[in-house]
Amino acid sequence: MSTYDLNFARWVYENVDGGDKMALCMQCGTCSGSCPLGAQMDYGPRKLFMMVRAGLKDKVLESNTLWNCVSCYNCVVRCPRQVPVKYVLHSLGTAAVRAGIPAATKSDNARFARAFWWSASKLGRTDERIVTALFYFSYGLSKGFKMAMANLPVALGLVKTKRMHIGAPYMCKNKGELKTILAKAAEIEARHAK
Repeated sequence: MSTYDLNFARWVYENVDGGDKMALCMQCGTCSGSCPLGAQMDYGPRKLFMMVRAGLKDKVLESNTLWNCVSCYNCVVRCPRQVPVKYVLHSLGTAAVRAGIPAATKSDNARFARAFWWSASKLGRTDERIVTALFYFSYGLSKGFKMAMANLPVALGLVKTKRMHIGAPYMCKNKGELKTILAKAAEIEARHAK
């Protein structure tokens, strides 16, 4: 059974990037119709916006719609009311992660994002081998091994055609500067989250 949080819409309008523009949505469906992954979403963006207005906080934050957005900007470019749909979805996804919503923290996209961020923040670059391994093994040793073995022919093909190297991971030259940048970004994010 759904619970209603009548303050949720106000919170979204005031705290979510682009949330103040959600009231302009006229429910035309252009965003959902333009989305290349619209069929994979449990609720399209326009339905999700109605759920926000209705105060269905839990259903909104547990929705896979937040994680299926591929940032193609079709919805943003085509919206006749210039609602920044992509920004709203991504900000709601961030809110779901901060709220510890299990669907948000265990989705494929969230797992991949954590693996990508680990590589970028530790190495200063992304290493596809490390990102892939971290992503696969985030599901556990057994499933990770099966996923890795299933994709071994692809990896070997990439190595054979010199599209993936087999040496040490690439790293940025000045990791001290990287740490300074990341510390400043974390400080800004902490201020923004309040």
